Amino acid sequence: MVTNESIERSIAAGLACTHVAVDGDGHHFQAVVVSEQFAGLSRIRQHQLVYAALEDRMREEIHALSLQTYTPEAYAAAGGRVG
Repeated sequence: MVTNESIERSIAAGLACTHVAVDGDGHHFQAVVVSEQFAGLSRIRQHQLVYAALEDRMREEIHALSLQTYTPEAYAAAGGRVG
């Protein structure tokens, strides 16, 4: 079974993150990912980096993943929270 924690570990292993939080019900997941690597990149490219970190898990285990990606500066400007 796919868990929030296993997704967090996979993202953190494949992408230098300052914050990763995943919530979900085992089928549908939401993730907040904060990384310096997102600086200067389009939202699409940021999401592609997260998908690359997850590798085959996106095709084989994770059926739905909603992403919110931030640079550390943007995350701090948002008050360190999402909405």
